[in-house]
Amino acid sequence: MLEGKAKVEDTDMPVKMQMNALNIASQSLDLFDVSDCQPIAAHIKKVNYSFSGLVTSSLANFFWGQNQEFDERYGSGWQCVVGSNFGCFFTHSKGTFIYFHLGTLNFLIFKGATL
Repeated sequence: MLEGKAKVEDTDMPVKMQMNALNIASQSLDLFDVSDCQPIAAHIKKVNYSFSGLVTSSLANFFWGQNQEFDERYGSGWQCVVGSNFGCFFTHSKGTFIYFHLGTLNFLIFKGATL
């Protein structure tokens, strides 16, 4: 795991939610290859994504059972962008945004604003 190696660039999330984001991102990097950004982002958001044989089902079940990912824990509407080079422009709900680096990847997690 890469705990303690994340660098938060910007956030307005409560500290507990930030720690959850960093922990889930770290777990995702243990489960998936760093070049597979889509399953990493899907895991953080909690989309039922196929593991494509990358990990055993018992290991997958262990990690999936350890944390409630963002949609389940904090309600629907979460977005997650993972990659080494991306740009974006978005509107988010107050208190639901974090942008950080972990390893060689950048993570952007936010809940879309409701109009």
